[in-house]
Order: sequence, then structure tokens, then C-alpha cells
Amino acid sequence: MILFCDTSALIKLYVTEDCTEQVRAQAELAKAIAVSRIAWAEAMAALARRARESPADAEVIENIRANLRSDWPSFATVEVTQALVELAGEYADVFALRGYDSVQLASARTIQDAADEPLCFACFDLRLQKSAAMLGMQTLGKI
Repeated sequence: MILFCDTSALIKLYVTEDCTEQVRAQAELAKAIAVSRIAWAEAMAALARRARESPADAEVIENIRANLRSDWPSFATVEVTQALVELAGEYADVFALRGYDSVQLASARTIQDAADEPLCFACFDLRLQKSAAMLGMQTLGKI
């Protein structure tokens, strides 16, 4: 099984939050963890926001950034291409998704179509989760 993590799920691999154990357990079972290229920018932005909001945690957050940098090459990364953003545009319309959510979904669909393994889509947005399920993806996430 391939675990596709949108940014909210990816962050849970590094930060203890609600549902962290669920994501980490699924990651342990996965043959591969896949992400969209945009997850890097979204994750770094989320960590920067945490650092601004909680300066006392700056050292911990820097360690999380370092761990993400170290792990990033091991992820199956879906590149953002013209074909992918066109598919994302369709998904934004059909499923009423925000821009980056539609890119995440299109990225997962690209992996799903190319892989010989089942795909589990991990996210924590109800609309995005329902959209993935409508595309036949197993989903992971608690809303």
C-alpha cells in the first residue's frame, strides 16, 4: 500500500497532534509514502507559523525541519506539471475544492493511476477526504 499524505497528514509524521498515531501507524505499514511537490512549501510555511506563534518552541521546530529535510528524498514525490494542474483545475470545479487541495488530490490520483499498489489518501479536510473517496481511494483521517 502507498500512503499519500497531504500536508496536514505529512506534518503529523513529525508533530504530535490529534491523529498523529493513526498517520504514523499507517506510514509504518506502507511500502512507500507519497507527497505532492507543493507539500514542501506548505509544510515549511506551517512550521514557520508555529515558530512565530510559539517562539519558545523554535529549537524543536528547527529539529522538525531538519528531520523533514532528511526524509524528503525518501518520499515518492509527484511533480507539479501542466497536466497535473489541469486535472487539479477539473477537481477544483467538480468537487468545489481550494486550489492546493485540488493539486493534492490530482497528485494522489496520478500516483493511484501509475501504481500497482493500493493507495491510501491521508488528509484531515472533510471535503478533500470525500473527494478522494469518490475517486475510489481508501482514505485516512478523522474530521
